[in-house]
Amino acid sequence: MDRLPTPDKNLVLTLCFLVFGLAVFSTPALAQQDDRARALDLYESNNFAAALPLLEKVAAANPNDPVILSRLGFALYATSATEKDPAARQKLRDRARSTLMRSQSLGDDSNLTSMVIDALAAPDATQVPFSNVKAAETAIREGEAAFVGCDMDKAIASYKRALELDPNLYDAALYAGDAEFKKAHNSTDPQFRNDHFDASGVWFAKAIAINPNRETAYRYWGDALDAQGKTNEARDKFVDAIVAQPYNRNSFVGLTQWADRHTVRLGHPRIEQPSPSIRSNQQGNQTTVTIDPSKLDPKSPGYYWSFYDLTRATYKTANFPKEYPDEKEYRHSLKEEATALRIVAEIASKDLKEGKTKSLDDSLNNLIRLNDAGFLEAYVLFVRPDQGIARDYDGYRKANRDKLRRYWLEVVIGQ
Repeated sequence: MDRLPTPDKNLVLTLCFLVFGLAVFSTPALAQQDDRARALDLYESNNFAAALPLLEKVAAANPNDPVILSRLGFALYATSATEKDPAARQKLRDRARSTLMRSQSLGDDSNLTSMVIDALAAPDATQVPFSNVKAAETAIREGEAAFVGCDMDKAIASYKRALELDPNLYDAALYAGDAEFKKAHNSTDPQFRNDHFDASGVWFAKAIAINPNRETAYRYWGDALDAQGKTNEARDKFVDAIVAQPYNRNSFVGLTQWADRHTVRLGHPRIEQPSPSIRSNQQGNQTTVTIDPSKLDPKSPGYYWSFYDLTRATYKTANFPKEYPDEKEYRHSLKEEATALRIVAEIASKDLKEGKTKSLDDSLNNLIRLNDAGFLEAYVLFVRPDQGIARDYDGYRKANRDKLRRYWLEVVIGQ
């Protein structure tokens, strides 16, 4: 499984977890086997400083080896985190990104590589403080250095001290959990592994208690649970990650990889909507609605969807000012989209029950099932969001977190 870097601060801290998820692509010339094997061994043991010169040497001799290039890119990335000079650090980051892009062009299609390339394209956040509490900042930086050096016990002690000094320091709890995960992953003793996977969960739970709307602790906790064979519990944490931050693509990696590992098919209901039958034009307080009369024929394939179009055509002036009195400018909203879809579902369902129509297509049947189950808003937020709809997510999640989770468990996964 790939453990992806967190998108906000000190992305390199998770590199010690990333190495075991990368795919192997090719074998270089026999003359390079010894150096290559040593470089990979050092890398897999997270000794990036010792691995770097060997990786450089092997990459120079084998510039088309994506395995070596991917490891070299990550080693450069790890080294950049400890470089104090901003110009030298940026040079290392640039080299890391170009090396990983080269690896990607040669067949490295892992989520991990894509995420780190994106992270390296963003501004360097290495010098952004973790905490405004000076002593906590010092402690977590000490933990960072120990983590990169793969001294997990020292890292955990530093992260624990940082959290004690700043009880709201999410990253300290998250990284302590990471370090416990690392200890468990590197051991072959079953009891030791379970004990430290469990310990990682304790830390991840602390991070979630600090901020339940960040995805990372849920996702990492899911990895720990899955490594213990707790398949369903892992699934639930991966779902929680999506519910926490659905518009962050990192959030989906855990569930996607879990589904691949366990051969589980994921899928949202398929709802195909015909082109609009109604168009509106607003001038001042006047709204002119133009209707395609052929779509109003009950025998027309687009008949029921004409009610969606009509609802949206009048919503801007008739409903939006009342439902969003604090907003001065109209935007497409969750309420508008859900209302329009619900009207289609209710009219189609009523006609089917009363025998006015003998059958409905799959899209309408799926829409009716979502509406009957109370998942219409969840579907809109996860499948049909635009910039306006996404603004309603936090408010809806606050009152309906369990319903959002159930949508994934019962519809996307349990279909």
